[in-house]
Parts: sequence; structure tokens; C-alpha cells
Amino acid sequence: MGVTGPPAIVTKLARGETGRRRSFNPFHSVKFFVLCHGLLQLSQLLVSGYMKSIVSTIEKRFGLSSQNSGMLSSLNEIGSTVLIVFVSYFGSRVHRPRLIGCGGILVSFSAFTMSLPHFIMGRYVYDGAVQNNVTGTCQPAGGGPAVNESCGTGGDRSDHHVLSLLMLGQLLLGIGGVPIQPFGISYVDDYASNRNSPLYLGILFAVSVLGPAFGFVLGSCALRIFIDVDKVPMAEIVDLEFGDPRWLGAWWLGFLFAASCVLVFSLPYFFFPREMPKEGSDDLKCDSNLEKDVLKVKEEVDAAQNLSLIQFIKSFPRILLRTLRSHVYLAVVLAQVCLSALMSGLTVFISKFLEQQFAITASVANLLIGSIHVPGAVLGILLGGVLMRRLSIGLRGSAIMCCLAIFISICTAAPLLFLGCSTQRVVGVNTLNGTLDVRQSCNKGCSCGDHVYNPVCARGNIEFISPCHAGCHNVIFNTQGKLTNYSNCSCVPGDGQVEPGTCGTNCSHLLPPFIFFLTLTGFVATLCQTPSFMLVLR
Repeated sequence: MGVTGPPAIVTKLARGETGRRRSFNPFHSVKFFVLCHGLLQLSQLLVSGYMKSIVSTIEKRFGLSSQNSGMLSSLNEIGSTVLIVFVSYFGSRVHRPRLIGCGGILVSFSAFTMSLPHFIMGRYVYDGAVQNNVTGTCQPAGGGPAVNESCGTGGDRSDHHVLSLLMLGQLLLGIGGVPIQPFGISYVDDYASNRNSPLYLGILFAVSVLGPAFGFVLGSCALRIFIDVDKVPMAEIVDLEFGDPRWLGAWWLGFLFAASCVLVFSLPYFFFPREMPKEGSDDLKCDSNLEKDVLKVKEEVDAAQNLSLIQFIKSFPRILLRTLRSHVYLAVVLAQVCLSALMSGLTVFISKFLEQQFAITASVANLLIGSIHVPGAVLGILLGGVLMRRLSIGLRGSAIMCCLAIFISICTAAPLLFLGCSTQRVVGVNTLNGTLDVRQSCNKGCSCGDHVYNPVCARGNIEFISPCHAGCHNVIFNTQGKLTNYSNCSCVPGDGQVEPGTCGTNCSHLLPPFIFFLTLTGFVATLCQTPSFMLVLR
């Protein structure tokens, strides 16, 4: 009794428990930090997910190709790559929560920046069906007002310079996001018990996938609102409604909402301490050889933290080569790189692919991705973290779990190669080399604009990019005054009539199985998310 008494008193004195219980401070709880970090990651990735959901709208508004929009989306990763080495140098030297808060504020500023082009550019000008006595039909040269040739670009080519604001916003988004996930994960791993750490990280990874999901859902809602809702009374948009190929949604509106969320969720980080008490530890089992490697890596990390910035830069090649000699670490990193490359391209263009392949609107495509596919990936990440905690899976078991998940996901993705249709035939568009030759002998006398897009469909699923390019001279209205058909079309054999809108595809019945296999593949593949990160951290 005399031996155990004094240490207990000393422990209580060290903790400040002298006759009274300490008041609970949520900013000294790792669980509360996980909650705050989950909300910040959710709102941060809401911005990047929303950007991916409006790719097709951005292309139409600024006249971009898929190659250009892909480069624009990649600026996010470029911005983060530039500073990631310096973030690894600072490590635990800095006040990590405060740096995370500063990064969140920068992300909020970047989202506001990406919404600015809408307020700088003029109104959206589109090819009108009946607008100012211009029917969009074949008008002889000099015989009437010409159809505006700048559909989708705002009517002013000089407005293209505002695209630099989107590029700047993407770069700042990548830079601001650099400290958020690395510092947040390392902070949780430092002060959470080894038993709870996989579960906490699984929650954070799941939330990080929910962010893009909410981004797609937000994009679905925003794209149902007309792009110039703040500039034009809806009463003036009499010949354009949602679902029309010329319709553009309010792509800028989601950036304002997401930026406000990021700003609010960044503020609590300025109240977290630099260090907090660690949770009770109940270590996972680990192989003896791997324990030696972990201790060696920790010693090298501690030594690196004591270096100055110049010394760190000089010693970085040597540290990098030594780290790459770890076969397990190198294999895991290469696997993550390959998986990230696959997911980056998929998330940017999957919505646009669904639009074109299954003839659905951008809003519906975003809703399907955000409400079905991405939640399936979230469930996979959560289940992976729960399995690691419940089964006390060690490092070797984590590696086996990752290999099995990737192999099964490849099998479930194979049917996606066969679910689709051939490309829609559009007159004047060469699908082999991508050239555009819309000037035909049948519409030679028409003053058609080369940049208009008001598709019409003739019998036989033959599509023209506008009624003018189909050589149509007349318009047919119903009793309610709504346009139903274009007639007397010189480029259309037979009755010479076309219907407004695209011809669509014959693949609509393949959309449900495509979404099913896409979701199943995402669910299985993300089972390895938490185990792979635990391999890197350990």
C-alpha cells in the first residue's frame, strides 16, 4: 500500500486533479477534433466535387474542349504538389490545427474566386427559337437578322480572359488543401489510441468521399436554376426551359455556398491546442521485422524534424532513396498513385459520360453520381475501417485485404466495358478525327452561325446542330404557342420536318445496370482505403 500510494498522488497532481474534477474541454478531445475535421474535409471536398459536377456546363459557357477542362481540373493537384514537400518538412514543428484553419480560409477564398467570372461576364446568349423575330431557321445572307454566332460564350470573345480566375481559384484550392488532410490525419494518429485510430481514419476517409457526393448533389440542384437568374427575370426566358440542350445552369451558385461552409468550419481550428492528451493505448499486433522498420523510420523522422530548412533540402534525396528501399512502402504508394490516377479521371468526366452516353441532363447525371455511386464508396471506406478494428487486422493482413479488394473490383468493373451504344450521328461532325464541317450544299444559302448549338432531330435518328444547318425555313407551333417542329428543311429528305432537341441514344435501358456495376466497383475498391493508409502510417 505504501508503494502504490505516492505515485497515484503524483499522477493526480500532474493532471491537476486536486480534490476537484477537471472541467471538460472539447478542444482537448481527439473525438471532437475528428468531428471538426470531418466537417472541414466535407466542405473542402464539396468545392472540388462541385467543380467536377459542372465540367460540361463550364465547357459550354467558356467554349472549352474536354482536354482544356481536364487541364483546368488538374490545376488543383498541381497546386498541392508544389507545397507538399514543405508541409512534410514542417511536420510537428508547427501548430498543426491553426495551419489547417489557415488552409481552410484559403480554400474558402479560392471558391469565391471561382465564382467571379459569372459576375464579370455579360449575359448568356443562346440561339433563340423565336427571339427578336429570329426563328433560328435558314435566313438568306442579307435577308434578315443573323443568328448570334457566340452561343455559350456570352457574346464577347474578350470574356475568355476571365477564365484565368477559374485557373487561379483551382491553384489556390490545391494550395489551401495541402495542410488539411496530412496534418489532420497525423494529428489524429498521434493522439488517438492504436485501437481507435483505424476507426477514426476510416470515418475521415468516408467523410472525404461524402464531400464530392454532396458536391454532385449540389451541382444537380444548382444546374436546375438558369445561369443568369440574378441578371434576367425568368419571365423573359419564354423559349427556354430546363432540359433544353441550350439550357445552362447557375454553375457559380454552388461555389458561394461551398465557400461559406468552408469558412465557418475553419474557425474552430484556431482553438485547438498544439498538443493534446493521448487516448488510452491498446496496440495492434505487429510483426517483429515490421516493428524494427517502424522504429527505424521514426528515428529518421525525428532526426529530420531537427534539421533546418536548408539541411532538410540537402538531405531530402538521401532520405527519399532510403525510404523507397522499403518494398512495402513503395508498393503501397505506387498502388495509391495508380488508383488515384484512375479515380481522378473518372470523377472529372463520369458525369459528362453519362450525359452523352445515356442522353440525360447534367442535373440527373450529377444526382445519380452523388446519391448512389459516391455513397457506395463511403460505405466501403467505413466498412474497411470497422473490419480493421473488429478483427484487429495487422499490417500483413492489411496488405492481403488491399490485394483482395482491388482484384475483386477489377472483376466487377469488367461488365462496364460492354454497357453502352455507338456515338450519335450528327451531320457535319466527323467522329473519327473530330473535325467540324457543318457547311453543306443544302444549307449553302443560309447565314448559319458556326458556333450555335440548338440541335434538331430528323427521322432515322439523324441530328443537326441547329435548324438553320438543317436548311429549315418554317416553324410549326401548337395551339398553346409552343414550338413543336421545323418544316421545309432542305437537308432532310421526305417530309422535310425535324423536331427540336437531340435524337438521344438507344442506351437508356442500360443506365440502371451501368450505375449498379459502377457503384459495386467503387464499394469494393474503397475497402482498401483505410488499410493502405495504415500501412503507410505504420
